Amino acid sequence: MNVRSTLLIPDELTLGGSCIVNPLGEFIVEPVIGKEEILYADLDLARIPEAPFDFDGVGHYSRPDIFQLSVNEKKQTNVNWN
Repeated sequence: MNVRSTLLIPDELTLGGSCIVNPLGEFIVEPVIGKEEILYADLDLARIPEAPFDFDGVGHYSRPDIFQLSVNEKKQTNVNWN
């Protein structure tokens, strides 16, 4: 008895594939699955600085219940020789 066909599990659980995305996670070249192919794209390097704005560290991703940032502004020494 073939358990895979009984449970309707495909032979490939993950399809893998390759694609090219811009810094904001949008496809420049759609995923290629099931065949070998070399992907090419023209990249707009001016869009790279936009990527940090896509991560909202104080909004949706903020978890003040588990993360806290504390800044010690007192002068510190790098090495203490005892």
